[in-house]
Amino acid sequence: MKKLRTYLLAAFTAAMLLSFPDAHAQSAAHKFGRGLAGMTCGFLEVPGNIIHETRAQGAVGVPIGLAKGVGMLVARELIGVYEFVTAPFPAPEGFRPILAPEYPWDYFE
Repeated sequence: MKKLRTYLLAAFTAAMLLSFPDAHAQSAAHKFGRGLAGMTCGFLEVPGNIIHETRAQGAVGVPIGLAKGVGMLVARELIGVYEFVTAPFPAPEGFRPILAPEYPWDYFE
């Protein structure tokens, strides 16, 4: 169990280090980190969408953001797996991100 925690911490740290957009252009390593972040931090879609919709629509955005967040949670996790597995291949062209925002924590900036 202790080794699992160590590996998860190392993977999370690697994802955080690979996620700085200004540090390097889109690459296989960037896509790998994006996939890892999507798989491990996809749960951030729920509060992120609530915040995004509340900023855009006011108090009405809370239930809308909750619904969108739950739906995007599934999409973020599945696309994270796809990007993680296909990281060595430039699909989509140029290793471009599939989802916007690129990382689940980008809602909070």
